[in-house]
Amino acid sequence: MSSRYRSALPKNAASSAAADPSRRSRAIVIALCWALVFIDGIDTFIYGSALPHMLGSKALGLTDATAGDIGSYTTFGMLVGTILSGTVSNWVGRRKTVFTSVVVFTIATVGCGLAQSAGVFGFFRLVCGFGLGALLPIAISYGMEFTTGARKALATGVIMTAHQTGGAVAPLLALWLIDDFGWRSAFLVGAIPALIFLPLALKLLPESPTNLLTRGRTADAQGLAGTYGLVLPEPKGHAADKLESIKALFRGRQWLTTLCFWLTSFAGLLLVYGVGQWLPKIMGDLGYDTGDSLLFSTFLNVGGIVGMLVAGRLADLVGPRRIVIIWFALTAVFVYLMGVHMSVGVLYGVVFLAGLLLFSGQTMVYATVGSHHIEEDRPTALSWVSGMGRFGAVFGPWMGGQLLAAGHADLGFSMFAVAAVFGAVMMALAALTIRAGLNRRSGDRNGAPVMAG
Repeated sequence: MSSRYRSALPKNAASSAAADPSRRSRAIVIALCWALVFIDGIDTFIYGSALPHMLGSKALGLTDATAGDIGSYTTFGMLVGTILSGTVSNWVGRRKTVFTSVVVFTIATVGCGLAQSAGVFGFFRLVCGFGLGALLPIAISYGMEFTTGARKALATGVIMTAHQTGGAVAPLLALWLIDDFGWRSAFLVGAIPALIFLPLALKLLPESPTNLLTRGRTADAQGLAGTYGLVLPEPKGHAADKLESIKALFRGRQWLTTLCFWLTSFAGLLLVYGVGQWLPKIMGDLGYDTGDSLLFSTFLNVGGIVGMLVAGRLADLVGPRRIVIIWFALTAVFVYLMGVHMSVGVLYGVVFLAGLLLFSGQTMVYATVGSHHIEEDRPTALSWVSGMGRFGAVFGPWMGGQLLAAGHADLGFSMFAVAAVFGAVMMALAALTIRAGLNRRSGDRNGAPVMAG
């Protein structure tokens, strides 16, 4: 019996793409995920955007070192939220997990804007990180599940453009608000988009059909699959082991590939959060004025938006693993160049290219892992690769804070370049384990070797 079947649909249902209601319905899901990840991006990067003003004005008594610690609290919260979200969503549903995560990080962002001490501020950033981390792997999983054909890497890239769009908007909010209204206004205004997009998602975002199927709600799953024109796995006919998706990461010699994926993600998120948080401050310490320092963050994130689309399309054509290796190697070059003194105009171009490579390289790690695992296991695999990567996201802001506190801003970009080289090497090793048949893909429950794209 085939391991997959298509829900009953009229034979001519897809005869005209323009008139295909399921295609339109899938586009709505992708758009909703984009909007929620956009909010995630604003709330992730608003701290780094407000940080130069907070440090300059001695707000809450922050120093470079304590600011780095708070950045690490945020990413530690992300680590916990990310690891838990995939497994929890398998138990309670992906829809509930998405809504809960957005509510948590929105309330925590408001709490940051109202905090009266560094300790309270750090606590709310920790809670905020928990919600921010929980959303991303589920949103990516939604995007891959609700995309048909060979465009899943592109769908991942499209959704993650929202994160970089939020990252590009955050410094603009800081420039617009902070001088006139203070640093608190950036956090309070940054929470407003959730009031717009969350009610829309509550009304229009469906549950994952695959999730319904694994929880025994076969009729509901088939109904949604028909509405959205999706392919479902074959029902198992028995209660699934609630920990099966975690066990699948380590079955046979799959643990070798899993470990390489995790270490690649460690390097990628060290870069994303280390560079993302400290770029304005490092540039300021290197002699660039405040306006340029903040706009560098916008250029970095705009580059990231372009990179998501370019990398996603190329990954669907040649495979996401190859793109990860090439992108991380090039990231090392351009991140290193960011620390070289040059004209401001040229530096904007270098920062743009670094952003194009840096963010989309990490996103293609997710696309690689998502394509390596079947739909039932995908949320758990994504949550764990992102969660293990969060150790890098904790280390990156801490490392930046320590270098700045010691007066070594000039070493920051060199250290980040080393992390990029490490990421390229780890993904190359993952590719070798796959090609050598030393892994067993999670979808193969009988243990036969499977070569993953």
